[in-house]
Amino acid sequence: MKWTRKTTLAISAALVVLVVAAVVFVRRDSSRETAGTSPTPGTNTQPSQSATPGETPWTGTWAVAVQNGGRGFEQQTVRQVVRTSVGGDTVRIRLSNEFGSDPLTVSAVYLANHLRTSTVDANTNAHVTFDGGDSVTIEAGQTKVSDPVQFTLPAGGDVAVSAYVPERIGSVTQHTFANRNNYVVAGNQSTKGSLSGVQTFDNYAFLAGVDVQNPDAAGAVVTLGASITDGFDSTFNENRRWPDQLARRLVTAGQPVGVLNAGISGNMLLGDGAGQSAVDRFDRDVLGQTGVKWVIVSDAAINDLGGDNPPSGDELIAAMQQLIQRSHDAGIKIFCATLTPYEGAGYWNAEGEAGRDAVNDFIKADGSGCDAVIDFDTATHNPDAPTRYNSRYDTGDHLHPNDAGMEALAAAVDLKLFA
Repeated sequence: MKWTRKTTLAISAALVVLVVAAVVFVRRDSSRETAGTSPTPGTNTQPSQSATPGETPWTGTWAVAVQNGGRGFEQQTVRQVVRTSVGGDTVRIRLSNEFGSDPLTVSAVYLANHLRTSTVDANTNAHVTFDGGDSVTIEAGQTKVSDPVQFTLPAGGDVAVSAYVPERIGSVTQHTFANRNNYVVAGNQSTKGSLSGVQTFDNYAFLAGVDVQNPDAAGAVVTLGASITDGFDSTFNENRRWPDQLARRLVTAGQPVGVLNAGISGNMLLGDGAGQSAVDRFDRDVLGQTGVKWVIVSDAAINDLGGDNPPSGDELIAAMQQLIQRSHDAGIKIFCATLTPYEGAGYWNAEGEAGRDAVNDFIKADGSGCDAVIDFDTATHNPDAPTRYNSRYDTGDHLHPNDAGMEALAAAVDLKLFA
């Protein structure tokens, strides 16, 4: 071929086109790899608090406050039942190894409608994956959120999460008091409707939350407290805690609001013991919940007042003021519940009663900073002896409400607060 100036220009132009095309291809390929990259194993993968443009936001429909000291598992299937609050058509779950000392591996995770005891409707089984895989390993101190799964989640219904633990782990992150039976069996039985060789346990093991996508959901409210919020002494296996009953009221009223129970039996506002104090766990158990817009702070301070060396009312008020400020800084409304009566309980004393009065006076006063007051005290006390429970609501220990008392607490919450 005879080389001319025109030939040289033509070849140069062609080379430029090829180089540009190659750069575009590399950049596109690189962006695909970046978008699909899984987090480094062991990273603390927290639920997204905001949706990408065009995506339906996530809302928590069930959660527990996590604690240390759970039982161990090895080559066993764990089936755990949860009562939802808000429904939807896409679900993800959150598994926690927050308080573990060793990596936790789970596989064969399935979500299904719960029928009775340890039995699920196997026809509704939905496989839950993590970064596209059947198995996930969660490093000590970390949390992992699953991939979204298509599943019709009922509002106010019971669903079961089954997971196989293939490798020995001595102790898992837990929620100590489930107030219901959960189930464990030998081998991988995650997909079975009915389990064989069932044993029961009454806490939640490594399951920390369930989120749902619902375009009509208004957000979630977290209930922060101690044993009263945790449902202690309400009827076992029947979801009679006051947050459960609040969730039922919201469903009946047609208000799609998630209700997330962050109560821990024995918990305190200021002191660590049964779990970290409410002040110390506030970021994780309240601000870190999916879609949270409101928090109800209730009964934790009662346990502080019942201690051998109780904090003063001023100290408890300072702690409440801190929670109020932290809520507002995060753009969350805080509803303050007055402390219920407890005279007659084993740890009641006059000093503690004075502290309760001080906290309740602060909550009800103008300028407290609370976005609303929920008067649990008035809802449950004996009108003729206000430092004691109304006998209709007393389990008999003069500290915890019975099922009717739990209903009275739920009824004291104005649903207009979530409008």
